[in-house]
Amino acid sequence: MSAKLPELFGLAVRQQRERLGWSQERLAESADLNRSYVGELERGQAVPSLITLDKLARALGQSPSNLLAQTERLSQQRLISGLRLTAIAC
Repeated sequence: MSAKLPELFGLAVRQQRERLGWSQERLAESADLNRSYVGELERGQAVPSLITLDKLARALGQSPSNLLAQTERLSQQRLISGLRLTAIAC
């Protein structure tokens, strides 16, 4: 999972932000981050520090461990989808 971890983390952040109906700008303001940095995180182009993880999670109304657990669920979903596609191709 490590190679795709930034992408999956970004997807988890985006899903949670969209669940709240927030723009990237609103999330950035709530988390005390730069809007363009939030965009980079959501695209998997930046890797957050633990402090940034905490800021994002708190702004989204959850714990850092819950945000990481969402990332792990996305990883598992992709793995299962990949296995299904491989099985179909065989």
